Amino acid sequence: MKTLFQEISGLATEHINELSNNIDMMSTHDIITMINNEDSKVAHAIEKEITYIVQAVDALTECFKMGGRLFYIGAGTSGRLGIVDASECPPTFGTHPSMVQGIIAGGNQAMFSAQEGAEDSFENGAEIIREYGISAKDCVCGIAASGRTPFVRGALKEAKFIGAYTILITTNDREQLESWNIEVDTIIAPQVGPEIIAGSTRMKSGTAQKMILNMLTTAAMIRLGKSYGNIMVDLQLTNAKLQERAKKIIMEITKLNYEEASELLKASGGHVKTAIIMSLTDIPFEKAKQLLEKADGYIKKALQINE
Repeated sequence: MKTLFQEISGLATEHINELSNNIDMMSTHDIITMINNEDSKVAHAIEKEITYIVQAVDALTECFKMGGRLFYIGAGTSGRLGIVDASECPPTFGTHPSMVQGIIAGGNQAMFSAQEGAEDSFENGAEIIREYGISAKDCVCGIAASGRTPFVRGALKEAKFIGAYTILITTNDREQLESWNIEVDTIIAPQVGPEIIAGSTRMKSGTAQKMILNMLTTAAMIRLGKSYGNIMVDLQLTNAKLQERAKKIIMEITKLNYEEASELLKASGGHVKTAIIMSLTDIPFEKAKQLLEKADGYIKKALQINE
């Protein structure tokens, strides 16, 4: 246990923030101001990791193109953030739920209630890779503020062994990760500095992780043709709000009125991208669908092919 104590004590995520030593005696205004000032450092820390984020996005995009999946794996806050990002992909980008999945140590119940000790098993992490049938064409992204979480390390080691592309998102020091012989394809390690409350990695570390997850999936989905300019056009019409948003998107791109957009959306089987191509090219549903497939899902490429 002494070795574990020494390991944890040396983590950048466990350091004391000298700026907040007297936070318990501050006014509410000063507490909030200090938290905001510390949070403002996160984006700058991530900026220094852009090269590695680009590397991860390019690999992830190729993974998706080959029919592979993305698995986020984490414990506690990190695991919950992975599940949140995964759950947002289907409604936002029209992906199948299996394409991006989140796995949290301790199972689904850990999403709502801390499962103490669930993160401590290296073997359970490796087993989860086998349990989900993860293969060489998949991508596994471990999320761990400290970088040392046994469950995450076990999963990453097993994933790399089977040939999957591996990513680790951490806010710990790269040199320390190297001293633990953590072998992954890409490490993304923004140095956000000590937390306002020592060791409370749900704060700056969690914010950094969330921002990076946004970048990974959003950039990869754009590279897969799931946007038209900066408009998301591959959304699933799973509720009334999204149905109306789909009509608004069609109206903005095609300049049709509400009634025309509604009819077009219906004629396209509720598929926004196909509806847009039908309108901009004046071709029927089946041909528009074939054109979109030929263009790998890119509307603009489909329009160029049709010229």
